[in-house]
Amino acid sequence: MKPRDANLDQSLKGILLINAITLVVALWQDWSVLQLMWPFWMQSMIIGWYARQRILKLNEFSTTGFKINNRAVDPTPETQRFTANFFALHYGFFHLGYLLFLISMTLTTDPGGYVTVTHESTGETSQMHIGHVHPLDFVIFVLLAWGFLKAHRASHVEHVEADLRNSPNIGTLMVLPYARILPMHLTIVLALPLGGGALWFFVLLKTAADVIMHKVEHRLLQSSAR
Repeated sequence: MKPRDANLDQSLKGILLINAITLVVALWQDWSVLQLMWPFWMQSMIIGWYARQRILKLNEFSTTGFKINNRAVDPTPETQRFTANFFALHYGFFHLGYLLFLISMTLTTDPGGYVTVTHESTGETSQMHIGHVHPLDFVIFVLLAWGFLKAHRASHVEHVEADLRNSPNIGTLMVLPYARILPMHLTIVLALPLGGGALWFFVLLKTAADVIMHKVEHRLLQSSAR
C-alpha cells in the first residue's frame, strides 16, 4: 500500500504535466504573454470552482480565528454556506477584473500585436508588443483548460477525502486559492519591463505557485487531523 503522502502527490504530477504542456504549446506556437494568460486564467477559475465545492462538502470544520463581520462564528451549516458564497463572489470579482483586462488587450491590439501605451509621468505614448490572439487560439485554450480541469479534479477528490478524515479550518480553505492570483497580477505589472522574458517569468511563477500551494494545502490537511 502506498504511503498517503505518495497518493496525494499523484495529482501534483498531473498539474505539473499540464503546466509543462502549456509551456511547450506556447513555445511551439510562439505565443505572447497575452495568449498564455488566457489558459492560465481559465485554470484559476477552475481552481476557484473546486475551492467552493470543497468548502460545501465539509462535514466537520474549525472556525478558530475565523470571523464574519468582525464577529466569531460557530461551525454551522449557515457559516459553511455563507463562506462558500462569499468566496465565490469575492474570488469571482477579482477574476472578472482580469477577464475584462484580457478582453480589452485582445480587442485593442493591432494585427502586429502592438498596443499604444501612455506614460503617466510624461504623457508621451509608445508602442508595446503584447501579442495578437487569433480566433483559433481559443480552441487550444479550451483544450488546455480541459487538461487543467482533469488535473484539478483529481486534486479535489484527494482534498475532499482528506477533509472528511480531518477537521480543517474553513477560513484557511477560503484564503488559500487567492495565492493563485499573484502570478497573473505580477505578470501584468512586470510584463513591460521584462519584455521577452515575461513569458518564462509567468510560466515559472505560475508553476511555482501551483507546487507551493499544493504542498501547503496537504501540510495543512495533515495538521488538522483530529
